[in-house]
Amino acid sequence: MVVNDFDGRLKVLGALIVLVIAVLIARIGYLQIYDGEYYAGLADGNRIRLIPSMAPRGTFYDRNGQMLVTNRPGFTVSLLPLTAPISDDVIARLSALLNVPVEEIQKKIKAHSGFDPIRIKNDVGPEILTIIEEQKTAYPGVIIEVQSIRDYPYKEQGAHIFGYVSEISDEELEKRKDEGYKTGDIIGKAGLEKLYDPELRGTNGGEQVEVDVTGKPVQILGRKNPVPGCDLVLTIDQKIQAAAEKAVDEQLVKIGAKAAAAVVMNPQTGEVLALVSRPAYDPNLFAHGISSKDWKVINDNPNFPMDNKAVVGEYPPGSTFKIVTGTAALSEGKVTPEEKIFDSGHHWIIPKGNADGEALGWINFVEAMAHSDNVYFYEMGNRLGIDALERYARMFGLGEKTGINLPYESEGLVANRRYKEKVFGDDWYLSETFDAAIGQGFNLVTPLQAAMVMGEIAADGKRYKPYLVQRIVAPSGSVVKQFEPVLLSKLDVQPDIIRLVQQGLRDVTKFGTAASIFGPEFPVDIAGKTGTAENSQGKDHGWFVAYGPFVNPNIVVAVVVEQGGYGAQSAVPIGKKIIEAAFDIPDPEDTAKEEAEKKKEKETADAQAQAQTQSAQQ
Repeated sequence: MVVNDFDGRLKVLGALIVLVIAVLIARIGYLQIYDGEYYAGLADGNRIRLIPSMAPRGTFYDRNGQMLVTNRPGFTVSLLPLTAPISDDVIARLSALLNVPVEEIQKKIKAHSGFDPIRIKNDVGPEILTIIEEQKTAYPGVIIEVQSIRDYPYKEQGAHIFGYVSEISDEELEKRKDEGYKTGDIIGKAGLEKLYDPELRGTNGGEQVEVDVTGKPVQILGRKNPVPGCDLVLTIDQKIQAAAEKAVDEQLVKIGAKAAAAVVMNPQTGEVLALVSRPAYDPNLFAHGISSKDWKVINDNPNFPMDNKAVVGEYPPGSTFKIVTGTAALSEGKVTPEEKIFDSGHHWIIPKGNADGEALGWINFVEAMAHSDNVYFYEMGNRLGIDALERYARMFGLGEKTGINLPYESEGLVANRRYKEKVFGDDWYLSETFDAAIGQGFNLVTPLQAAMVMGEIAADGKRYKPYLVQRIVAPSGSVVKQFEPVLLSKLDVQPDIIRLVQQGLRDVTKFGTAASIFGPEFPVDIAGKTGTAENSQGKDHGWFVAYGPFVNPNIVVAVVVEQGGYGAQSAVPIGKKIIEAAFDIPDPEDTAKEEAEKKKEKETADAQAQAQTQSAQQ
């Protein structure tokens, strides 16, 4: 009985062993035959790595082919955990070397997926590069990538046009992950860099690298070269841009103001030739990762260097709005060109007057425009009423975005009954119509909108959409997209009315408020309008808008100086220098400086020659 039980148990155990072996053999066969390719792929994945190579961004050129924004080679410190996770010791050592917090490095590692390098710091210097290369054993998993770094050779110049690039944030990545963006990608954050980021980015390449068990590369199995992004050919004229920025900077220093903006454009096409906003910033600071110290300097500046005041800043237009009021009054038949209105220094209904109590006596339309007479235009507002003023302001395109290809453009504000009732819950008063007629009160415009208003008068009523890019060009040289002028609207005003307004603006620079800077002797026939806008936060803002030549104009300029005081004193000198640059008119001050420098150099050379002669004689 005992022997039989033992034999039975032995048979069961044998059967179980056979079953286990059969299962193992079946499993091995299944893994090798059915899932063989899958596991072979995993094995290859353990020894083959894809190391991406970022595509250089497209280059910016001005309208004449001058390079404005480009790339330069730089070194990026990255983590590439080929065989094992990066140790805490390496992270701490790298943090101290790069001055990057441990928490930030760990955050990037945690957010990372796949085999792409984890980029820790861009554009490191040669000293860091040398340390990592010489101490490779102390930095396992740390690699140096050669990448193109965005380069803005003109630094602050054109900063608000170009914008800047920086590493994609977590919030942006969440919004754009479906577009193929990854952690560590460099993207456009402002200006044209932001708006045309998809075109500028190009297509990344990379290398397929075989590594050994230690993670050391053994051989390159394949390579895909990156394709550079498309280039942008801008409407900007670098010569005019440089002159405008120099003029703004010099004037701000001269009068002690801190902020300003200027726009230069072609009224016949809408092409923007120059755009300036002050204060500015250096986009290079962001391209290689801005430091906390540099960001604090920018962020703590009370004049907001990051804001593009030319398209974002909203200011009362002051007397530049008299272009709208005058056009409306003449077109609606509220006044004739010959009618004279008596200016006693104050209006007879509401005692609002001219600056400094000036009284011009009997004046007609052209004289009132030339001398920017408030009393005359108060009366135009009285005769028109706020509803007609609003209608003409909107006809000029005010109160809405111009559509320029830059982000964050402001709409401005047109004075109207509905706005006051909605915001303040109050009725409209005649005194507010008076204010609106001379560009005060509830009126707000951007410098770009002010340039557009002047451009419409210059172009005989036509309003073109402003734009900054002429064409997008592929790396092969083929044109991907060509931008052409777009006519947005045309003033519903008779041509003779526009000619009257043009004449009044021409007299501004010949005999009126800008005559002391321009005058009849200026070599180009210019039309212009000064403005001084009241500012509840400090000194008045100074305005100047102009176009030239008077016949067939191709240049419009708009300048605003924050808290600059009278426009004739703060903004007109800037406008003059911009116009001189646009028409290649020598600046007398610059000419005098050059002659003085040449004279000094000649005197120095003569003195040296005389000293050499005396030495030879001795």
